[in-house]
Amino acid sequence: MVLQNEYIGGVTWGFMGVRGTWANADAETSMELMKATTAANWTAIAFSAVQATPQSTVIPYRENPTVADEEIHWAIRKAKTMDLKVCLKPIVNCADGTWRAHINFFDKDVPCEPKWSDWFRSYTAFILHYAVIAEQSGCEMFCIGCELVMSDRRAEQWRALIAEVRKVYSGILTYNCDKYQEDNVTWWDALDVISSSGYYPLQDWEAQLDRIEAVVKQHNKPFFFMEAGCPSRIGSAAVPNDWTLKGDPSSREQERFYEEMFRSCDGRDWVQGFMLWDWPAHLYPIESAPANDDYCMYGKSAAVTISQYYQSKIIMNPKENPNE
Repeated sequence: MVLQNEYIGGVTWGFMGVRGTWANADAETSMELMKATTAANWTAIAFSAVQATPQSTVIPYRENPTVADEEIHWAIRKAKTMDLKVCLKPIVNCADGTWRAHINFFDKDVPCEPKWSDWFRSYTAFILHYAVIAEQSGCEMFCIGCELVMSDRRAEQWRALIAEVRKVYSGILTYNCDKYQEDNVTWWDALDVISSSGYYPLQDWEAQLDRIEAVVKQHNKPFFFMEAGCPSRIGSAAVPNDWTLKGDPSSREQERFYEEMFRSCDGRDWVQGFMLWDWPAHLYPIESAPANDDYCMYGKSAAVTISQYYQSKIIMNPKENPNE
């Protein structure tokens, strides 16, 4: 299976979920509302395993708080009953609050110090576990990593990981590089699709798309934004990646960001879609949407913008899809 002309009108679902919070009525309603509200045709089912610190070399993915395998299977089945295509997206985070982009070790293995080789050994086991689930459950796409910026330079180890994943998973493979990092990854050729986090300032989209376009042309690969979004608070359209920004709730701020992002990307036929960030497994009540200042679009004006845009882009008849 390859991603050619298909448009990905996607939304990321479930990321903040922890063990025991999926596979219930609230989570089911959440996914149903996600599709009904946004007109999505894809979803990235995202969850995290938590290592202790950025220099830890063990990723305990079989333990709390990571959602259980049964919950992941449930979420994939639920998505498929709704005719959503699925990208399974396991993510590693740090328990001490450090952003995963700062997971880092010495370039050379040094005795008595934490090592890239040890971390990649654990990370490979983590990723292969979920690649098997993605294969068993028929996920159309699998994301091998998310915003691991300091590891991007470790091309040899990433290539070795990709080779191992291909032994157990037969679908589309991608890596979600961070914003501004598209031209720093040297191993796109080993993957099927280039994807990145589209948290670009509202006024900077055209310049960043110019830069990304050169990468896409160089590697001749499909491209989409594996993440993109903006909190609904004053000031966030200028720094959409800053989830800690202080500002009053503003549905219009979020809507303006989406309008400009969609307008800019409409002029680039190589942008094949988005997995918008994000939609939780447990939604806030719709009456509290005006006071909610997070990324979720539920009950906010941006949801209408997204739905209309996706409906204008998505091929509604599956038989017309060249990948089917």
